[in-house]
Amino acid sequence: MSETTHDATVAVSAPAAPDEGLAAKELAAKHGLSVSGARPSLIEYVRQLWDRRHFILAFSRAKLTAQYSQAKLGQLWQVATPLLNAAVYFFIFGLLLEADRGMSREVYIPFLVTGVFVFTFTQSSVMAGVRAISGNLGLVRALHFPRASLPISFALQQLQQLLFSMIVLFAVAVGFGHYPDLSWVLIVPALVLQFCFNTGLALIMARAGAKTPDLAQLMPFVMRTWMYASGVMFSIPIFLADKPAWMANVLQWNPAAIYMDLMRYALIDEYDQKFLPDHVWAAAGGWAVLFALGGFVYFWKAEERYGRG
Repeated sequence: MSETTHDATVAVSAPAAPDEGLAAKELAAKHGLSVSGARPSLIEYVRQLWDRRHFILAFSRAKLTAQYSQAKLGQLWQVATPLLNAAVYFFIFGLLLEADRGMSREVYIPFLVTGVFVFTFTQSSVMAGVRAISGNLGLVRALHFPRASLPISFALQQLQQLLFSMIVLFAVAVGFGHYPDLSWVLIVPALVLQFCFNTGLALIMARAGAKTPDLAQLMPFVMRTWMYASGVMFSIPIFLADKPAWMANVLQWNPAAIYMDLMRYALIDEYDQKFLPDHVWAAAGGWAVLFALGGFVYFWKAEERYGRG
């Protein structure tokens, strides 16, 4: 492009830049640029998680090993902590408050230990999930990876810890006359369903905790209330026999109570069908699917916001 000046010479002007006039969004799209840390599609997100499955497993193992690395008894505290809690609850609720009504000592002690171990699995998954993002901001900000890896890894860590504790749980059951039989096979699907539920709950709490770190201070009170309402220390149908039926139904249908009841049903001979709500396996599966899928989608929707601000 040229034009004639006042002295009859010809001046040549620079051609217009090919990107001139484009908005920032249009310019980025033209050159194939995308937002750093942008949320991928749900299918792509699942694929990324699968590609990092070895990291998730290794991270959970490392956290489990490091958890009691400063204690002289080391990994024994994985078993000793819930067992000591069960001993305290037995003294307070079994002896002083007589929460064992309707059950012999041979049934109540395995009943209580099972409840403590199984509820601790859920409780620890929730508490670890709350801090999964807010407690690992350095890792989140330094590396690019699907953030769901962290709460899933922490839930897996708690599953591994429970599996160590199951050795003691089996010993307690056998010690009080409940020997292995075919019903013990039901432990496997019960644990799988509870793990799915716990993972979904950890994902939900991870997103909430990332936005509101103070939630970590509130959750111990919420979990304690949930524990007392879930029949960890007492049988809900026996203890609430003189209360309105709806009250016992609400408490029995809450997921923590359902997963405890399934484990007790599998381990304890005298803990039969009459102690379980109707369609208990369907309820256990429903809670697991609802929270696993719902929690995963809920966490994924905020993927690009984790570690920012």
